[in-house]
Parts: sequence; structure tokens; C-alpha cells
Amino acid sequence: MVAVSSPCSNPPLPACTPVPSSNASKKPLLTYAADKAEPHWQDWKWQFRNRVTTLAGIEQYLHLTDDERAAFAAAGTNIPFAITPHYLDVIQSTPECSALRKTVVPRMAELTSTASEMVDPCGEDADMVAPGLVHRYPDRVLFLVNETCSVYCRYCTRSRVVGSGQHSVDFDAAYEYLEKTPQVRDVLISGGDPLVMADHKLEGIISRLHSIPHIDLVRIGSKIPVVLPQRITDDFVAMLKKYPPFYMSIHFLHPDEITPEVEAACNKLADAGIPTFSQTVLLKGVNDDPEVMKALMLKLLKIRVRPYYIYQCDPVQGTSHFRTQVQTGLDIMQHLRGHMTGYGVPTYVIDAPGGGGKVPIHPETVVSHADGTWTIKNFEGNEYQYIDG
Repeated sequence: MVAVSSPCSNPPLPACTPVPSSNASKKPLLTYAADKAEPHWQDWKWQFRNRVTTLAGIEQYLHLTDDERAAFAAAGTNIPFAITPHYLDVIQSTPECSALRKTVVPRMAELTSTASEMVDPCGEDADMVAPGLVHRYPDRVLFLVNETCSVYCRYCTRSRVVGSGQHSVDFDAAYEYLEKTPQVRDVLISGGDPLVMADHKLEGIISRLHSIPHIDLVRIGSKIPVVLPQRITDDFVAMLKKYPPFYMSIHFLHPDEITPEVEAACNKLADAGIPTFSQTVLLKGVNDDPEVMKALMLKLLKIRVRPYYIYQCDPVQGTSHFRTQVQTGLDIMQHLRGHMTGYGVPTYVIDAPGGGGKVPIHPETVVSHADGTWTIKNFEGNEYQYIDG
């Protein structure tokens, strides 16, 4: 993989030394060099079929630490494990302790929960008006159309759902609710990741939503353009162009993710008139360095993706090792403002635990802060508490 240089001279995160496995033989690792020279590398279905999903599989590509190996044995079905060949190739091109590796390879820390953590921190289940359809904000809904992802993030807000085989979607009930609820004008399609679905299945959902007169806007939230950029085919983009206005939110984490393939995928969407926006979760040891976050935002602007949100990591069970202090996020925002165009400065938000929705974090929304407990105010004037990890 050819590395993409940073558009600024700022240094990346400092190098670190991984804890070696006492059993590691340091045998030669497999790479994807041969596959990348073949046509099938550009076939998104081949990429999906050949995801690495087991301990035995990942040990062929990465030298695991004792902690990582133990996590595979202990985690069970805590969060499913899968990495696409594209994303694993990116991880292999960075050091063994790379930021991206931490986000997809299990560690024992994810089996530990704190008192402030929740199964459903965003309160989505409480606002579910039909199986798979969440109505929280007055004029928009979240449509969770599946539970499958191409890559499973270890900090996933919906770890209760993804890959569980238990998430149910009642499409007929969802469409019926939307038809009789005229205040809904905006639908965000998410999952899982909806882009793992075939074009014709996804088009069936989009076209059905467009047939409802009062729905003005359909959006998709996905990480696939980052971890499986081959999915953004000409046919897929042509399908989306049939249903304007159409927007896409893309889950970026780190500047290392922006490879030539990802740049091509995002430019293809932009060339088709499909606006794209980034959503970045703030994660300890991954992107909580102000210079790393700055480099990411600058790279996003270069590939025509508008930085939109930086999320404080939700207090989902098993994520305390990923969560930063809120002050870290505020410091990053201070570092970004004034150091780049406003186009590159996202909004820092907390998804208020318990179902309060997204709350921008700046002085006007912080009611009080004492002993690690932040009291914040949402768009309705309601107060919620967020406890530092």
C-alpha cells in the first residue's frame, strides 16, 4: 500500500512499543501484495467474502499480543470480529501498535464495564416506534435496516445489535408509520451498515421512502467507503443519483484511513453530486492528539468530505479504555478553530446518555462540571449527566 502523505507538516502520534506475545514465534506474516495485483481486489463482493473473521485468520496477518489473543478466547460473542482485506492491508502498513489496529482487534479491556456504562447509551430502543425505526427528533427518524457490518468497531454504540442475529426490522410497519406521520421529512438509513446490502435491495428501501410525499431528504450513515471503498461502484453511484437530494455520512477516525482507494471512492460520490460528511468518534490512543485530528480534517477537505461531527465516545459497555475526558475534546476543538478554514472545523457533540440526542459541547451547553460529572443541556433545554470515563 502506498502511504498518503499528510497535507500538513504536523507530526503523527508518537511511536509506541507493543507488548509482545510470550508465545509469538514471529513467523512470516501473509500480505495482500498478490491479491492487490489481481482484478478481484477491486471487487467489493470478493472483499466482503474474504473478510478475516477468526483468531486463526488474523494471526496469519498480525502478530497478536497475549492480551489480544486472550480477548478472542474470553470475548465470546461480545462484539463480532471482522476485517476486510482492504482495511487489514492498511493496518499492516502501519506499526504493530497502530491506531487503527486498536479499533478493530479485541483487547481484554473491552470485557470490563464501569458503573456509568449502558447497553443502549443513546436510548434508541426506548424511541423505537416500529421494529428498526427510531423516532426521537421531531422531523427525522433513524432507520436501522440491518445488523451486519463489513468491519466491526470495538467501541460500537450498537454492540447490543450488530452481528447478533436478533435485530428485527419490520419494513411494512416502518413505512406505514412514516406515511401517517407527516412531520417526518428526513430519514437516516443506518444499521449495522446498509451498504453491505446489494444495490437492488438498498434501492428498494430508498425508492419506497421517496414515494412518501412529505419525506424530503434521505441519508445513509456508513463506514464502508473507508473500510471497503471498492463498494462505491459506478452502478451504485448511478443508482443514488436517481434519488436527489441524497446525502452520506461517513465514519472516519484517523488520517491513515485516507488511502488512494478511499480518496477515489469519495471523489466519485462528490462528482455525482452526492454531498458527504464525516463523523469521527474521539478515541483515547487513536485520535485524541490535536495534531492527528487536525491532519484528518485537512485530508477530509482534500477529498471533498465535509467534517461534520466529532463524537465523544458513547458510554457503551466495555468502552472505558477508549473514552477520553470531555476536556480533551474541548482542547482539540480549541486547537482546530483558527488554525484552518471553518469548513474543516466539525461540531463536538455528546449523544446525551439516556436518549437526549446530540448536544454540541461548548460553553453555552455546559451547565456545570464537578468531580468528573458534566451536566449538559440539549436542544429542548433538558439536562443530562455525562460521567468522564
